[in-house]
Amino acid sequence: MSTPPQGQNPFAQQPGQPPIPQQGAAPYAPVPPTPPARRVNKKVLRIVAFIVVAILIAVGKWYLGKTDAESASVGSCMKNEGTQFKPDLKTVDCSGSDAEYKVVEKFDNTSDDSKCKGVAGAEISYYQTGDGHDVVLCLKQVK
Repeated sequence: MSTPPQGQNPFAQQPGQPPIPQQGAAPYAPVPPTPPARRVNKKVLRIVAFIVVAILIAVGKWYLGKTDAESASVGSCMKNEGTQFKPDLKTVDCSGSDAEYKVVEKFDNTSDDSKCKGVAGAEISYYQTGDGHDVVLCLKQVK
């Protein structure tokens, strides 16, 4: 390739070279603009957000509404902060002096306290019902 003489267009077509197509000239067509992105309807978005918040509130209420008796496991110790006729069991440290009972068996989703009759070491049965939180604890006295 030779250099063009001074004052001439360096991008001009040189003799013997194929023609350079002009931008926007035929046979080339202009590129159509991209279609706008579909926007999510704000009403649908609000409904979905409301449903998610409602589910989170329900799960939180259920979880925070659990009592110590429901969250107790076999081997944990309990203390009665209520009366003999209206017990209110709280989980305590087994090595502490306030431990009164030890859980030897636990039955979820039932209020049938007769299940403790066949459990070895069980001296007392405690059951709790309501709000879908039915539980039976088979207890033995620590003191």
